Amino acid sequence: MSEYLDQVPMEIQSHIRDITRSSGLPDTDESVDLIAEGWLEKKERFEQITARLRMEDADILEKDDERGCLVMTYSGSLLNIGPIRDGGRSVQYAAIGLRSDVPKAARKEGSQLKEDARVGASVAFTVGPITSSSPVFKIALTSEDLDLEAQEQQVVQATQILTREFVTVNRELEK
Repeated sequence: MSEYLDQVPMEIQSHIRDITRSSGLPDTDESVDLIAEGWLEKKERFEQITARLRMEDADILEKDDERGCLVMTYSGSLLNIGPIRDGGRSVQYAAIGLRSDVPKAARKEGSQLKEDARVGASVAFTVGPITSSSPVFKIALTSEDLDLEAQEQQVVQATQILTREFVTVNRELEK
């Protein structure tokens, strides 16, 4: 039995195993558990930071919802989806993990969601920095009462903090 993998939601455990295979770490139960430990720490930090910034936990970002959001995927990547501005969104993808099979980061202004972004499904774009993401684990929406500038600031601030936090988690795992 693994100490950490058993704490990861069942639907994500196979994803953790896949990440381990592409991480460059030995394909062992110890490596899987190490990746699971990091994933759990990232989940905890995502929840703490988005709550501290008063972002709203949600199961969906409707395609036409003008708000922005921050997404954590099953693989522990971050997807910063800005509010709708001039018909498009500023989207930034950051694979902040130990994976070597995905781009480290990508950004695209004027991005368009293909469909609603939902927990448990991939985020797909008709125009975007990536075609689609890993399935979504968490969505944190910007506050409804904020104007566009403040929403963008809220998502960017959360992304900056979490990027640093996730990199720190990875460094601690690599020791």
